[in-house]
Amino acid sequence: MKTFTRLALMLAATTALTTGAMAEGRTFKVWWYEPADSALGIAWDAALAKFKEAHPDVEVQFELKTFDQINQAGSLILNSSDAPDLMEYNKGNGTAGLVASQGLLAPLDEAYAQYGWDATLNEAALQLGRYDENGVFGSGPLYGIPNYGEFVSVFYNTDMLAAAGLSVPTTLAEFEAVMDAFVAQGVVPIAEAANDYPAQHLMYLLALSQATPEWVADFQGLKAELDPAPFLYAGQKLQEWVEKGYLSKDATGMKADDMAAQFTSGASPFVVTGTWYGANFGGIEGFTASQFLFPGNHLSAGSTGNIWVVPNGADNKDLAYEFISLTLSQDVQNLMGNSGGVPIAADPAQITDRIGSLETELFNQLVAQGGLGFYPDWPVPGFYNEVLQATQAVIGGTATPEEFAQRLKDAYDDGMSM
Repeated sequence: MKTFTRLALMLAATTALTTGAMAEGRTFKVWWYEPADSALGIAWDAALAKFKEAHPDVEVQFELKTFDQINQAGSLILNSSDAPDLMEYNKGNGTAGLVASQGLLAPLDEAYAQYGWDATLNEAALQLGRYDENGVFGSGPLYGIPNYGEFVSVFYNTDMLAAAGLSVPTTLAEFEAVMDAFVAQGVVPIAEAANDYPAQHLMYLLALSQATPEWVADFQGLKAELDPAPFLYAGQKLQEWVEKGYLSKDATGMKADDMAAQFTSGASPFVVTGTWYGANFGGIEGFTASQFLFPGNHLSAGSTGNIWVVPNGADNKDLAYEFISLTLSQDVQNLMGNSGGVPIAADPAQITDRIGSLETELFNQLVAQGGLGFYPDWPVPGFYNEVLQATQAVIGGTATPEEFAQRLKDAYDDGMSM
């Protein structure tokens, strides 16, 4: 009954907003950085089409940005007169938490109830949308709304494994044995990009293999100075994997798109990356791609997805709230799942896409086992660049694992004291 009531209120609010917007002839500006052929891009484009249909007299100005554009200049964008009414933003202390603590985001608690989002999202899903006065996630006002889940796993070329007579590994030792078999064939097993975010994710998965939930809580929650032992192990493993030929040292010059092309071309049987590549890899024509969780790990990089935020100075907050509602609607959520994404408000019975169904199953498995370890760059402002550069250096051999781990500890501890 509560769900029915909330949805009825949301529909009533939507009707009222439609009438007002048509009369005013306003401009609605929305930015995101998901590619058009990704599951999120497909779903949000559909939501935007619904928005335009409901508001023929509203001028819609959509701009596709890049992750780096938003991540590097977020505070400047949000603090300018050119800020949009709604934008996708990277969650975490060093990003969304930072701009929330600077007063640049509009609180969304009132809209959460008014627009019926509480009928779709529970408090557990909002953990990365709430930030306290210091910008630490998990408590405080609601500044961001998620509408999807994500995690990092291993995508693999099923045809290459079958041709080599190899099985999906379930432990790290088995994974290394499988990669040894490909190296013996002259194949670099893992497509990687260390001049971009992907190598950070592989590094963090290796670190999480040595971490506990308590370590993750301390690391992400800024509860103690950094214990660098898991990062030291990760640095050692990365250099070992380069020496064994599992990764190419040339990865230091590669971007995410280069990595994806290496995998989709069939040059490497594995790629360690996020579910945001699900739609892309699910559509490969030359072979069948599938995925598995990082072997042997209880914890994986993952979370609810990036969040919708409304700049404090936005001119059309009500239109922003309505668009958020559309992205949470079940038909848009089902479309996301059937495009290879991980919806958080879909009808599971309606997800028939092979990749979307598998990813939803794996995500639910991670959530059930308390296995979401978040991401390595979140805790303190500026940590993303530190992690990227340090990981690039350890893969390239210009830094030792000890120097790598110490660099992260110094940057983290300095960020804690600010």
